[in-house]
Amino acid sequence: MWFLKIVVAVVSVGGVAVMGLPPCEFPAIYNFGDSNSDTGGISAAFEPVRAPYGENYFRKPAGRVCDGRLVIDFIAEHLRLPYLSAYLNSIGTNFRNGANFATGGSTIRRQNETIFENGISPFSLDIQIVHFDQFKSRTRDLYNQENSERAKLPKPEEFSKALYTFDIGQNDLAAGFRKLSDEQLRAAIPDIINQFASAVQHLYEQGARAFWVHNTGPIGCLPVATLYIRNPQPGFLDQYGCIRGQNEMAMEFNRQLKDKVNKLRTQLPNAALTYVDVYSAKYGLISNTKNQGFTDPLKICCGYHQNYVNVWCGQKVSINGTQFYGASCAAPSTYINWDGVHYSQAANHHIADRILNGSLSEPPIPITHACYKHPEK
Repeated sequence: MWFLKIVVAVVSVGGVAVMGLPPCEFPAIYNFGDSNSDTGGISAAFEPVRAPYGENYFRKPAGRVCDGRLVIDFIAEHLRLPYLSAYLNSIGTNFRNGANFATGGSTIRRQNETIFENGISPFSLDIQIVHFDQFKSRTRDLYNQENSERAKLPKPEEFSKALYTFDIGQNDLAAGFRKLSDEQLRAAIPDIINQFASAVQHLYEQGARAFWVHNTGPIGCLPVATLYIRNPQPGFLDQYGCIRGQNEMAMEFNRQLKDKVNKLRTQLPNAALTYVDVYSAKYGLISNTKNQGFTDPLKICCGYHQNYVNVWCGQKVSINGTQFYGASCAAPSTYINWDGVHYSQAANHHIADRILNGSLSEPPIPITHACYKHPEK
């Protein structure tokens, strides 16, 4: 049986469980999420991202709201798989080793907003799951026809052997901060988490077995959240300049997400569920920037933000006859934040290095062993 329960002894090295088991041979990755892991979905569905996005790796815009690679790209590299094609992209796609259903602005729970209002995508998690179902069904039909498209499609029997990754929830909190009181948002979190669990359960019923679940990052540390703050009250910001209340809400979301993943392990007996503490990886970087070779974590690489003039990455604005352009900084690899909302490639690489070895996961196993079930406690 491909999915095994860990019954052998393990030795802990540096906080990571090293097992006497071979690495998983994931044939594919199926990813669900928002802009933190979107490799071209929202760009294909709406307006393509423009330069200088992508300039520091792809040398051109590549559907990612970053100067280069995202964490999901480093995951693919680590598993020796190609970068994921976006499901919504019809040109030049190859789904042999998986597909990416993530789109920028996506939420777990549908929002009562018009299409892409306030940056919210119409492709919420439930729609991404519908897209996966359609993709799987269509793949099976085309594969059985043995036509020329077969080489670009996954083998039907490999869906159960793939890794299913999630990085979503940040925009649910962002929408809540805009529309709800803190009390209302806290009251909404259980429903958001339950809808996430429903998506996992559905995929399990479709044969998915290995799940790699990222929690949400310190949203209060995004420069877009702190850029317009003037003379904050004592205690509003933490020692690193992040909005304390927003980060506390993110931690509450993560606490409930972790509890739900633990319950899913019981409810889905053949699933291998890994909960990944991305929050700690990101906040650890933000709180220790100088020792990691980065500049001020609240500085933005791409864009013009001076003297109360804010021009976002790649945009051109005329103010009182003066032209302003949101250009890239001279040394993107020293910045944590790329455009005010999204992390730079250098930061994504650092974060990937922190999470892929399993040191911030429960169970503490590397992603290469994420097909193995959590041992009974």
